Amino acid sequence: MKRIIALVAALSALIFLFACSQQPAQQAEAPKQDVNVRLELQKASTLEKIVQRGTLRVGLEAGYMPFEMTDKKGAVVGFDVDMVTEMAKAMGVKLEIVNTAWDGIIPGLLSDKYDLIASGMTINQERNLKVNFANPYIVVGQTALIAAQSADKIQTWKDLNNEGVVITSKLGTTGEQAAKRLFPKATYKSFEMEDQAMLETLNGKADATVYDLPMTSIFFAQRGKEAGMKFLNEPFTYEPLGWAINKGDPDFLNWLNNFIVQIRNDGRYERIYNKWFGSNDWYADIQ
Repeated sequence: MKRIIALVAALSALIFLFACSQQPAQQAEAPKQDVNVRLELQKASTLEKIVQRGTLRVGLEAGYMPFEMTDKKGAVVGFDVDMVTEMAKAMGVKLEIVNTAWDGIIPGLLSDKYDLIASGMTINQERNLKVNFANPYIVVGQTALIAAQSADKIQTWKDLNNEGVVITSKLGTTGEQAAKRLFPKATYKSFEMEDQAMLETLNGKADATVYDLPMTSIFFAQRGKEAGMKFLNEPFTYEPLGWAINKGDPDFLNWLNNFIVQIRNDGRYERIYNKWFGSNDWYADIQ
């Protein structure tokens, strides 16, 4: 019996010694694997690819004043363009603007035609299923331009939800979504470009155009006021705008969110904002 107990004790000691001898090796192996995983994730990040490439590719549609538009020289300019110009400077890379149609702008991001979307895009849950958004860099909302002949019957945005009212907006935008959701009794007409939708109302072929402030504000100041249009300039929706990137990229998202905080607090954001929203001087240079 004593021999059996002694044998068991000896085997237990051997097992313990073997386990102790293996533990440091296993502990050393784990950190090495963690480092490799982190390196692979870093290489896969869009941010790393931008730095290695030396170019930040930005997708937008040049037609949303004053966020992005084409000047008389053919260059794409605007609030968003100035913001991503500062972004590229902060990365130490060149900026490449990819002008694309709105209805294909998210598919273009998903197919790697550009690194992010900076095109006055409203953050909403439908889009968020496909892309990730950085924290909002500006907040706008839907407003309404009312045709001169409809100014008496439409006093507030709630009056748009009536039979016989014809509303226009741009295809695939939150203006279109708001018009269909909030005014189901009205007749809705969609247009490829926002200026087409507004001209339809200006010319009396529709009662109202639903679209983002400040685009409606600019159109009203330039053409609508003189034509006798009414401007319901109090937004009736909450719409934060954000930069869109592909999912699964926390490094890039972290960088963008920190960039927003920095630019908002060092004077650059205020300078850019005042340039495009504090004055209409830029309008004379637009096509």
